[in-house]
Amino acid sequence: MNCRLLQPVNVKSTYRHFNHAVGSATVHLVWIPCRRKKLFYRNEPLKLRCIEIFQSVANDKKWVIKAMEVASDHVHLLVEYDPHHTIAQVVKAFKGRTSRFLRQEFPELQKLPSLWTHSYMFDTTGKISSKRILEYINDPHHG
Repeated sequence: MNCRLLQPVNVKSTYRHFNHAVGSATVHLVWIPCRRKKLFYRNEPLKLRCIEIFQSVANDKKWVIKAMEVASDHVHLLVEYDPHHTIAQVVKAFKGRTSRFLRQEFPELQKLPSLWTHSYMFDTTGKISSKRILEYINDPHHG
């Protein structure tokens, strides 16, 4: 069973205000367990604990998880984060805490050399396509 846990997405996205910055940074992240093991297949307690930890990281960092899927052999997160963190720092926060806590709480995970692979996929999202931005920048009449 492929568990999809989606949180409501605010269709009317608003800009967030930070010290010296206003904006919206959202990224779609995907990564897999070490050796592409189906860790979460028929293991609801592990899956639920992983989701709790993801939510804890987001709350601590004041990030917003807009959508989440913990599948048997991969994870999808759509995260709105602040401009003070890089995408690599966002990934490290989620993967690092889940790896540490889950390996402590579920001893069977100690058999793997690590919980997650070093790799991940990211795709930034926005309101306007790159094509539209290029057209605007290259338009001699905009400035």
